[in-house]
Amino acid sequence: MPVVARAGKFVFAQSIGDVAAFLGLDVDATPQLSPDDLIGRLDAVLTAAVRHCRQMPDAELATELPNRPRSYRVLMHHIFRIPEAFLDAMQGETLSHEMLVAPPPPDMATTEDIAAYGEAVRRRALAWWQAHEDKTCTAPVSTYYGTPPLHEVLERTVWHAAQHVRQLTSLLEGLDIQPDRPLTAKDLAGLPLPEKVWDD
Repeated sequence: MPVVARAGKFVFAQSIGDVAAFLGLDVDATPQLSPDDLIGRLDAVLTAAVRHCRQMPDAELATELPNRPRSYRVLMHHIFRIPEAFLDAMQGETLSHEMLVAPPPPDMATTEDIAAYGEAVRRRALAWWQAHEDKTCTAPVSTYYGTPPLHEVLERTVWHAAQHVRQLTSLLEGLDIQPDRPLTAKDLAGLPLPEKVWDD
């Protein structure tokens, strides 16, 4: 878990705003995109993830990522588990780290199984947003790193999933499989994505 320490004190580095305040920096850490724009980005990210999952050969599902004990199967499930955990938190649960890293169930054994799961999560996210009354998303959300506003948690959910979709396209390219319509700069515009794609 990322932590920033200074002069015997520390802060969980899950929120840029928390880190900026801890370091005494005058930084506007509010999300660049509106909640509605973020939902549009999430739809694009999950749609691409479903496509790319269907391109991954079942024979590669047990292969592990470089320098990390995480299989391709677990990574692909994780992409969709991120927004699913967010949606569970919208029903009153505390968003925990354990929710985010929950492994795929044993019966989710093929790439098509994972893609179907991902499509169901995508549809659930769109249905949640359509029914959600407060489109400003200012209400606090209970998470394992504090109670940030919903807008911030939504942004984090989108960029976290997008980061791992970038990983997935890289894995496909490593197998000499051209990713089908990979995410574009327009799809990801406004998201605070890191340059590296191999960190969680």
